Amino acid sequence: MTDAASRTPENGGWLHANPEIHSVRVAACDLNAQARGKRVPRRFAHKLEQEGTRFPYSILNLDIWGEDIEDSPLVFDTGDADGILKPTERGFVPMPWLDTPTALLPVWMFHPDGRPFAGDPRHALAAILARYAARGLTPVVATEMEFYLVDDSTRQLREPKSPASGKRRPGAQTLSMRALDGFDRFFTQLYDACEAMDIPAQTAISEAGIGQFEIDIAHQPDAMKAADDAWFFKLLLQGQARRHGFAASFMAKPYPDYAGNGMHVHFSVLDANGDNVFDDGTDAGSDLLRHAVAGLLASAPASTLVFAPHLNSYDRLVPGAHAPTGLSWAYENRTTAIRIPAAPNVARRIEHRMSGGDVNPYLLLACILGAALTGIEDGAEPSAPITGNAYALDLPRIPGDWGTAIDRFENDPITPRLLPPPLIANLVMTKRQEMRDIEELSAHERMDLYLDTV
Repeated sequence: MTDAASRTPENGGWLHANPEIHSVRVAACDLNAQARGKRVPRRFAHKLEQEGTRFPYSILNLDIWGEDIEDSPLVFDTGDADGILKPTERGFVPMPWLDTPTALLPVWMFHPDGRPFAGDPRHALAAILARYAARGLTPVVATEMEFYLVDDSTRQLREPKSPASGKRRPGAQTLSMRALDGFDRFFTQLYDACEAMDIPAQTAISEAGIGQFEIDIAHQPDAMKAADDAWFFKLLLQGQARRHGFAASFMAKPYPDYAGNGMHVHFSVLDANGDNVFDDGTDAGSDLLRHAVAGLLASAPASTLVFAPHLNSYDRLVPGAHAPTGLSWAYENRTTAIRIPAAPNVARRIEHRMSGGDVNPYLLLACILGAALTGIEDGAEPSAPITGNAYALDLPRIPGDWGTAIDRFENDPITPRLLPPPLIANLVMTKRQEMRDIEELSAHERMDLYLDTV
């Protein structure tokens, strides 16, 4: 790229160092984790960096089809007014899955007077992290991203043919090297793209479902970057898969007879000296660890709508399907909602196992980290850790259906301690509209809707 605009100092260092970039996407994350934005020619990108851009506030509060929310105060009551979209601290990020060399400029929404827009999910997480910072604390966060590779060229979903053998797997191959090697070119390109986007992708494994895999994103002491990375990874994986002729889906339950997709979150918390506050030198962990666990368990019923935001999400939350349904915690036990993994004491951490792969990463981390901090602030105490199979125990339950989860999210007094009230109201209206309209769709149409979008 040799146009004069790309060489001007005001165009910014990243674009100047990447002259091959031909166009720019400017996008924000809406409540359903959909990227909403614009395509901009490279020559005008410097204006985005300096001045931002404008979208209607309502653009971050669309339903899963991209429709306005009926009776939303963000639409006609305000004249569908514009907010100001400013670049996030992440700056430009390459989009390696596109044929044309392109960069994404992620943005988040503010009012014209500079106040954060409370309906933006990224601001919801920022508010929680500010509460941690005020106490001299820093969450360290990692995510496990489960997904399916899917041949959706027919009405019956199935695993894509292996590029290596031209065959399909007859069934799941948990931790199979053969399954990974069969898609070696795809995963090699995916890891290269993660490197280009500064997503610290670690281990890849073949999971328990047919065509199911998991990639872990490394622990990092910047929870906002962890949320950004999870959102970028979803965009990347879905785009990269389509370039290879198949789909990649984070849908919670694509196949009724195989495990669903989860997005497990591991986190610890550092104090101002860089010490892990969950470590007290014992295998049990500190009082603060137990307080955090108590906060997570207490808030889980109210937060289920964030952990399971779609109709299909509740097909995953059934006993014995590798997803927790009861509220319990334990040490080194994958049947519980909250697990304390075996690790050296200095690395003591919490694993939150409830959420599906179809979540909004910003809302997810806001609710998880917010609940843990609320438990710490309240000095809450959890029930005793369980042993054995949690599915066989009589435990308190999370909401088991979408409608109940919406009602609990709306009315539980703990929800406003985790998320801003305007965002709560917007999400409730969004999900009630989706729940009404999805009744008109056939099972196949619902599958088509969720397969690519979530």
